Amino acid sequence: MKQVLITDDCHPLLKDGLIRQGYSCNYQPEISLELTTRIIPDYEGLIINSKIIVDRAFLDKAERLRFIGRLGSGMEIVDREYAALKGVAVLSSPEGNRNAVAEQALGMLLALANNLIRADREVRQNVWRREANRGFELSGKVIGIIGFGHTGSQFARKLAGMEMKVLAYDKYKTDYAGDMPWVRETNLAELVQHADIISLHLPLTEETKYVVNKTFIDRCKPGFILLNTSRGSCVKTSDLVAALESGRVGGACLDVFENEKPATFGDAERNLYARLHALDNVMLSPHIAGWTYESKRRLAEVLLEKILTQLNR
Repeated sequence: MKQVLITDDCHPLLKDGLIRQGYSCNYQPEISLELTTRIIPDYEGLIINSKIIVDRAFLDKAERLRFIGRLGSGMEIVDREYAALKGVAVLSSPEGNRNAVAEQALGMLLALANNLIRADREVRQNVWRREANRGFELSGKVIGIIGFGHTGSQFARKLAGMEMKVLAYDKYKTDYAGDMPWVRETNLAELVQHADIISLHLPLTEETKYVVNKTFIDRCKPGFILLNTSRGSCVKTSDLVAALESGRVGGACLDVFENEKPATFGDAERNLYARLHALDNVMLSPHIAGWTYESKRRLAEVLLEKILTQLNR
């Protein structure tokens, strides 16, 4: 019987749908990369999230593999060119969690603007500081969206009623915001010059790694706020922390980080992240943008549909 290896947690409808197509599904959400690499020769299909790195060596062992399904959008973990040479279809499902990511980006920004986390902590301790927790309104601000794919465009839709000036930049697209009259397409130079808030919605590639670094920050409007719900390595953490400490960056909402495994921190990383965590003008979460009950189902639905379409070709 044809077999699919599912290497991460997912909604059961994905497994059930594959079984209906005649596949035997081995559901191993805790499986390691090492074990996956060892047993992959037995499988026609592979479902991954982020821990399984599908490089050339992995693909050379996957002799029977017909498709790889990615629960989410980040494709930096798959050598897509080599997969194509091997005849392996690579499918992702960014449509499944784009709304969840967009909602969290807006939620984090609103929480930061209104000092909600700090205020909540203080009220729980019977500390009543109204003036110290005075926030700022988004209305009238300029927000720049870098990357106008699935999540960037969905985030722009969330801003429709916020009375903000929305600028968008996507290096590889033109005429992409035609159905959003509140969004103006622009170039990167204008965006960074005028944006009070900048939100990243980029894949991680050689081109986008450390796209936000000291040089980038120095080009931006002083005191701007950075949102990153895309990939941690799009931002050079040390440069951002220094800019936050100096006031060159006014605040940051970060759901993703260069190293998302605190147990592996070396001394330098531990010190760097301790500096970040000590800042009061940041909003931090553990890569959970897109991590909702609804998106869990949608990711499975979207991926199953794409897999079935691919298999029926």
